[in-house]
Amino acid sequence: MTKRKKPLKRAGRSKLRKVVLQTRVTPGGAYKRVCELALRLPGVEESTSYGTPSLKVKGKIMSRLRTEAEGALALRCDFLDRQILLQADPDAFFLTDHYLNYPMILVRLDKVRRSALPDLLERAWRLAAPAKLVAEFDANTAARK
Repeated sequence: MTKRKKPLKRAGRSKLRKVVLQTRVTPGGAYKRVCELALRLPGVEESTSYGTPSLKVKGKIMSRLRTEAEGALALRCDFLDRQILLQADPDAFFLTDHYLNYPMILVRLDKVRRSALPDLLERAWRLAAPAKLVAEFDANTAARK
């Protein structure tokens, strides 16, 4: 019968190292505009995802500023809208292989029309927000009209 040795434990050190991604550049005015518009929607909060700035609704990701080579804003988007956006404005909207099976679209903030941002952000919010929050928002919007 052989004795099993217990693995040695290092005091205060984990075998796994935490990798922290950092944005290569400070988010510019275009991203600040995105935040300003998104924060008008109920439940939206600034956060981080994968070490980069993001917007979440009740903890669920709505968008994140990418730092990968292509850059851009990854924005929640349903597949039908995504197809329409990709065909309508391929300079502003694109995909990478990573996002093919995710309900997200990549947005070049320097190329997208500023007037399109509020609608894009509201659509992303609707996909990420809980149904109750969306219903409350719709009821308040209808009451204002």
